[in-house]
Amino acid sequence: MLRGALRLLPPQLRSRVRPVSSDSGTAGREEKLLSFLGAKWKDTAETVIIGGGCIGVSLAYHLAKAGMKDVVLLEKSELTAGSTWHAAGLTTYFHPGINLKKIHYYSIKLYEQLEEETGQAVGFHQPGSIRLASTPTRVDEFKYQMTRTGWHPTEQYLIGPERVQELFPILNMEKVLVGLYNPGDGHIDPYSLTMALAAGARKYGALLNYPVQVTNLSPRSDGTWEVETPHGIIRTNRVVNTAGFWAREIGKMIGLHHPLIPVHHQYVVTSTIPEVKALKMELPVLRDLEGSYYLRQERDGLLFGPYESPEKMKLQESWVTNGVPPGFGKELFESDLDRIMDHIEAAMEMVPVLKQADIVNTVAGPITYSPDILPMVGPHQGVRNYWVAIGFGYGIIHAGGIGKYLSDWILGGEPPFDLIELDPNRYGKWTTTQYTAAKARESYGFNNIVGYPKEERFSGRPTERVSGLYEVLKSKCSMGFHAGWEQPHWFYKPGAEIGYKPSFQRTNWFEPVGREYKQVMEKVGVIDLTPFGKFIVKGNDSVKLLDHLFANVIPKVGSTNISHMLTPRGQVYAELTVSHLSPGEFLLVTGSGSELHDLRWIEEEALKGGYNVKIKNITDEMGVLGVAGPFARKVLQKLTTEDLSDSAFKFLQSRHIKLSDISATAIRISYTGELGWELYHRQEDSAALYNVIMEAGQEEGIDDFGTYALNTLRLEKAFRAWGAEMNCDTNPLEAGLEYFIKLNKPADFIGKQALKQIKEKGLKRRLVYLTLKTANVDPEGNESVWHNGRVVGNTTSGNYSYGTQQSLAFAYVPTELSKVGQKLEVELLGINYSATIVEEPLVLTEQARTRLQKKDILRDFRISCQLKQSWQAVADLGQGEWGDCPG
Repeated sequence: MLRGALRLLPPQLRSRVRPVSSDSGTAGREEKLLSFLGAKWKDTAETVIIGGGCIGVSLAYHLAKAGMKDVVLLEKSELTAGSTWHAAGLTTYFHPGINLKKIHYYSIKLYEQLEEETGQAVGFHQPGSIRLASTPTRVDEFKYQMTRTGWHPTEQYLIGPERVQELFPILNMEKVLVGLYNPGDGHIDPYSLTMALAAGARKYGALLNYPVQVTNLSPRSDGTWEVETPHGIIRTNRVVNTAGFWAREIGKMIGLHHPLIPVHHQYVVTSTIPEVKALKMELPVLRDLEGSYYLRQERDGLLFGPYESPEKMKLQESWVTNGVPPGFGKELFESDLDRIMDHIEAAMEMVPVLKQADIVNTVAGPITYSPDILPMVGPHQGVRNYWVAIGFGYGIIHAGGIGKYLSDWILGGEPPFDLIELDPNRYGKWTTTQYTAAKARESYGFNNIVGYPKEERFSGRPTERVSGLYEVLKSKCSMGFHAGWEQPHWFYKPGAEIGYKPSFQRTNWFEPVGREYKQVMEKVGVIDLTPFGKFIVKGNDSVKLLDHLFANVIPKVGSTNISHMLTPRGQVYAELTVSHLSPGEFLLVTGSGSELHDLRWIEEEALKGGYNVKIKNITDEMGVLGVAGPFARKVLQKLTTEDLSDSAFKFLQSRHIKLSDISATAIRISYTGELGWELYHRQEDSAALYNVIMEAGQEEGIDDFGTYALNTLRLEKAFRAWGAEMNCDTNPLEAGLEYFIKLNKPADFIGKQALKQIKEKGLKRRLVYLTLKTANVDPEGNESVWHNGRVVGNTTSGNYSYGTQQSLAFAYVPTELSKVGQKLEVELLGINYSATIVEEPLVLTEQARTRLQKKDILRDFRISCQLKQSWQAVADLGQGEWGDCPG
């Protein structure tokens, strides 16, 4: 059996550890003082970085290397203190997300050449890594991930048991079905990596000052900062918080409560194992996902790190409530092997040589988790020139790429590619400490569970952010989580298999969503759209500001349009609906996940341009109901004296109305593409408004529908979605948004000049519309698109079309392959399905159908007139006459 728990440290850590202490510590103080005195102190800086772990040092390195002068990093104790120094140092190309693969890729490529650049050894090993599948569901997950890797430069393969055994000969193969293999993966010494980055930062002119504790942050009216320390005040243009598990303390200085919590992560190191020592090549890093642990070679032994279940894992909650002990730096927690025995036994079964190995070292240190396990990276809404790079549960693999990403963003004024999943503004005031703890426990404990499409996780829910309909609807539907909100995905009917049943194929929601689709297309449906982000912009300069922000024209009073905010490079930063409520007063509406992302941009541009406007976030104050379908007008007309006829209340008009004495701003628009209105009203009126609408619609067969049906309806109408067909990785021309982009309008909107250049140079790729025949699986986005045996693009979103009974998807492909009729293939769960580019949309919108119907009526009328005139000649010869035929 695994014997002993000597609690020594691995050789690479042994010289850098101190015991846990509650005071400020004295060990290493002379070294620190020399480090500080040897550095040049500056009282001004372009950028001050707070925190000297691998993330902060990487940012200093990248900013300085890119040419920024006056980069100053402040570390309260010494470089790598906190989580960096004791990390297991794993590096992998793999990530289930899309753009985070780019972060991983850059990090590994940087680490490969960093020693040559800086002269500092980094201890980088690249024996590859294997993720093990020992259940059929896990095999499907690997196929699902392989579908999404073809359009990325990283090497990743599915390998059979024979190849797994060849690469990892000491593995028990009884349960192994397949492996997911990344040849370039490995591990690096975190301390050496950080020191090499520090050497590079100094080489390019950055100052790394420690020990220097930041005691206060003071924002100035011009957007600059004063950073207070015991050694003096530094005036800087921006502050970047990279303080790890001290990040909360930094945030509190300016009234921000970053949702972070330290987790106790343990790993153990064995003594020499003869079978390992006898190997001729280093073992790849092993990840046994069912056992929930990683295992790699450490010299002639093995290093083993588990992720305990949510019930067993440990949070350092006292640091959240009471703050981090002032002296905590290079200390560790007491280890608890009993907590990880289930994982140890699983590892011994999978790697039998562990049964006779001794544990010689154990490490139990803090790593910082955000609620959803992803870090928080970028500028923070509500505070000018305050940036964060915090919450890294996997800081070593992220350090290189995040340093580059943030450096490019700071210097270029916009992110180099889209990473909204890391946006710190995805959290808001609803993110309580209790929620953070519950979600961090879940995220850590679920580290290796199967990652399904449309994944839902339920800890910490609901938050305080529920719509006025939550209590009415919660038992009737399967709820999804959107920026703190609960929103119906699909609704139950008697006899249906209820609840969240994840799958890689069609599952229990498939038939109900088809029913809801039919409800909207044939009758009338109601949907809760309250999670939309909603802002009021008004003031003397409101029109000027919005004309500067948006590529579309500004709608007239009483009208609404779809408008896009572009980045300086001409990429799509956001899509909003803009309603001109009264002269100079606008209602701006965006998606739930974009609320503070968009608000930050609007506020920043308003300040930068000195516009005289007031901007108010009314997201939590205002509920939204969508009513859509051919009987929508008939139902709503029963509740109001306002004329809702097509001639009186046109498409894309907005006005204040009363529905059964409930005030609402009604906008004639619907993401379903059917006749419909969005009704904006006070949150406290939501239940009453819903009830009167449902009562009024009984004769018309009114019913609920959810966001899954909404997505199908918008896809059939070929409506683009922000975050899928368009984001900071795409420009509006390749996304097919030309109709909304007014390059000839007088205002010099953000991105206008760049977009003119893009148009002049010509597009390299285009968004196309695909239909495909599949089995029991449908595209959902980010799948590889193939042509002639090679990957040529990727889908952006997809679904089953209940109207045409086939799968459909949007995809980006090279312009030469973008013509209607082009045959392609889309990879789903390891199978390439035939796909065809078709004319969009599959189903015409209600407005388009109405126009065509009018044209058909007019055509038929003209034909009848022509026939009448022909027959009139006959009539003149015999019996009777026709009346006059107008026009």
